[in-house]
Amino acid sequence: MKTSYDPRHKRRQHIIQEIFSMEFHDQRVSKESKEILTHTELLDTQIQKAAPDFPVDKINKVDLAILRLAVYELLIEKKAPQNVIIDEAVELAKEFANETSPAFINGVLGNIIKKIK
Repeated sequence: MKTSYDPRHKRRQHIIQEIFSMEFHDQRVSKESKEILTHTELLDTQIQKAAPDFPVDKINKVDLAILRLAVYELLIEKKAPQNVIIDEAVELAKEFANETSPAFINGVLGNIIKKIK
């Protein structure tokens, strides 16, 4: 069973924090975060297609950071099973974002999965 001390969960927490902070400050980030940020345009396009009623620039910045990581893992990295990626994203939303974020993130990622299949 996954715990909050799981190294993969800790890694994702760190990446979310870096991606979030890059919205406000230009700073050094880890290699993993930098790789995700190089694909921002593609990731944001996929997010926009999956949530057409929510312009990317209006999405809560924490939600956007979580979505960018999850979409990167789903479409580019492809190392973990899709259901694990979505579960992790929802857990991160519960931890870092507001009360409506887990459902929003689950819905967006669910729409992306439908388009993949």
